[in-house]
Amino acid sequence: MISEQQPLPSIDLQAMTENGPITLNSDQLFKDKKVVLFAVPGAFTPTCSAAHLPGYVALAEDLKAKGVDDIYCTSVNDVFVMHAWGQASGSPDVKMLADGNGKFAATLGLDMDAQGFNMGNIRSKRYAMIVDNGVVSHLAIDAKGLDQSSAEAVLAKL
Repeated sequence: MISEQQPLPSIDLQAMTENGPITLNSDQLFKDKKVVLFAVPGAFTPTCSAAHLPGYVALAEDLKAKGVDDIYCTSVNDVFVMHAWGQASGSPDVKMLADGNGKFAATLGLDMDAQGFNMGNIRSKRYAMIVDNGVVSHLAIDAKGLDQSSAEAVLAKL
């Protein structure tokens, strides 16, 4: 599992543009920036939609005031679902990144088997990290609930 002070691996993710889906490499997404990345088990799921994403939407300006250049949300969902969820959130400040096959989550060692929840065998754990120029400076993983990876918790670490 990735830990603090380690660089993020070079992995492709997808994002939606007005011209359709594009592939972005993590190297380009995190280079020369301070980024908050948070991950959820699934777009449009209860805790993710009611609390996790809305917290980052509400505190986006506060995070940016602390020197954060970008806020990314990722999930093991396809780019079309992530795009629709981003539109439903009403915030252009949180950029949605699709990890459709779960390769990013698995490479980080932050994947989980969610068959017990009827969500498939590869999902992302709920976590948040602060990434400085591609290196993880803070990592918080929630075993249950949302206390470690919430926007409030990450803001307190900046």
